Amino acid sequence: MKKKIIIIALFTLTFLNLPAQQPESMSYTQIYSYLDEMAADGLIHINSVVKPFSRRFIAQKLEEIKQQDSILNKRQKQELDFYLNEFSLERDTIPDNWVEYTNRKTFNLSLAQPAFHYLAPNKKFNMSIKPILGMHVYANKKGAIFKRWYGAEINMDIVHHISIWGSLRDNSWNGTWALKKSEFPDFYVKTLGHVNGRQDGALLTKGGGQIYRADVGPFLNNLPGQEYKEATYGGDFSDSKGGVSVYDWWGSLSFERENIQWGDAYLSSNIISNHAPAVPMISLHLTPCRWFEFNYFHAWLNSNVLDSTNYYIDNTTKGDKKNYRPRSKYMAANMFTFSPIKKLSFSFGNSIIYAENHPNALYFIPIAFFKSLDHLNTKGTNTDNQNSQAFFSISVRNLKHTHFYASFFMDEFMLKRLKKGNPERNPISYLVGVSVNNFPLKNLYVKAEFMRSNIMTYTHHTPALTYTSNGYNIGHYMGDNAQSIYAEIGYKPVRGLDLRFTYTNETKYNCYKYLSGGSNIIALKPFAEKTYQNDTFAFNAIYEVFSGCYAIINISYNNARGFAPQSTPNSAEDRGMLSDGTPIVYQGDELAQYYLNKFSPKYLWGKNVTAMVGLSFNF
Repeated sequence: MKKKIIIIALFTLTFLNLPAQQPESMSYTQIYSYLDEMAADGLIHINSVVKPFSRRFIAQKLEEIKQQDSILNKRQKQELDFYLNEFSLERDTIPDNWVEYTNRKTFNLSLAQPAFHYLAPNKKFNMSIKPILGMHVYANKKGAIFKRWYGAEINMDIVHHISIWGSLRDNSWNGTWALKKSEFPDFYVKTLGHVNGRQDGALLTKGGGQIYRADVGPFLNNLPGQEYKEATYGGDFSDSKGGVSVYDWWGSLSFERENIQWGDAYLSSNIISNHAPAVPMISLHLTPCRWFEFNYFHAWLNSNVLDSTNYYIDNTTKGDKKNYRPRSKYMAANMFTFSPIKKLSFSFGNSIIYAENHPNALYFIPIAFFKSLDHLNTKGTNTDNQNSQAFFSISVRNLKHTHFYASFFMDEFMLKRLKKGNPERNPISYLVGVSVNNFPLKNLYVKAEFMRSNIMTYTHHTPALTYTSNGYNIGHYMGDNAQSIYAEIGYKPVRGLDLRFTYTNETKYNCYKYLSGGSNIIALKPFAEKTYQNDTFAFNAIYEVFSGCYAIINISYNNARGFAPQSTPNSAEDRGMLSDGTPIVYQGDELAQYYLNKFSPKYLWGKNVTAMVGLSFNF
């Protein structure tokens, strides 16, 4: 029996050693920007449609760049040396840091770059431990908000086949404008159905529960989503991520809790963005040859919908109390990527969100068309389908210095809806963008991105089947019937310094609920009447002092306002809602204020000049 176990284990390590190691956080924007620049300049080929990259993959690409360093400019060479040092363990060496205690062969304990690195003499095991610490201070005419976080992360690699990693970040928002209950009633608009004595405050991500139900959704911004624990000083949350991966050169099999992104984007992807909180998942990554890559995951989502049949009894002084549990919610997705020639990639895939009591074995089949499997499960019982999607993406870097990309997300698609005279429109989202690096001037870059999502693209008439987790949209943060425009121009004068000017236009149009059996919502004209718009101009300066240490200055001007549609409201249209979720119809200024309150924190209402300064260690 023991021999069989050993044989099975060896078989697993040999053939299931499905390059992936621990993923590199997408918060490390500088390294992702550098790889994107090198790919656009033609030095490397990357599949940027699926992120995050693994640390070992990044190290391999840096080695490829090193072999061509004669064509790099001064700043690019300095950044290459900097990143090669950061990813030393993945290259089987010890990093060279400031103010360190080290024997140069097996370990390094650094203080100015706080971290501990260990490399076994036989190079079969390495480990790094890093503290996490940071603070951002936001200030405008309304006051100041403080964000601080701290924690630690650990990464381990065993025999170049097994990776184990984990991190914990405790986050806190503090300040008068981050409070749930404001001490300033003058800023409290009582005409919009607020509960007396309560108000939403300025939580910068999710809308306040006192005013809007959880299924209404978060504010429209691209900050990472979380579930907050409200406190007298504001709100906080802890974020624990990690996983274990078995890998080899041609792929990996992992169990992890991480943020992921599917679809090229510099602002936010419309397929899978990293806006929603991280979810636990089983993921499979295969790269058996240069021209093909395959990705799959099965994830456990948070429905934010209570199941009236699933509860436990809590004994209280007033008798038994039923504590209802959330409805189970799962997601399976795959992505096929083909690169017939270098610098050109086509990707396509599909996904399904289902809300059965237990995970369904059908959706653990990686290479599958999930909608077909769903029909097998539901048609014979005359029940409703689950929520399936399809998507594809293209990335082109064949023109030197330039990256063209586009992605399409389809909740449903019928050819007859494309015919002239058919009022119905397919619930789809499309995103197109371009970036240009080092042209016409070295170290200069320009980016532009445009996104539009039709009505009902991400929603579903069954709340547990919406394209969300924890109430946050898994796709583009603007959601349905919305548009975003993003433009950026930046300059990198020296190693680690990134100066950029950005413009972001966020526009939300008529808000509809997906009601089955009612009016035909997708026959309504999309992008008809504005309900909310926010224009933001920003200057952002980021300097990476040393590995993982960011100093940030951001100065932005925004103008957030709500609008009142003038048309006769549709029966499924949201023209107002009381704190208990009861629909109500507002008009004029009250309706405009309702939308402003729904989509934007009070801290950013109207015209504001907001400054932010921050310093962080290891994100």
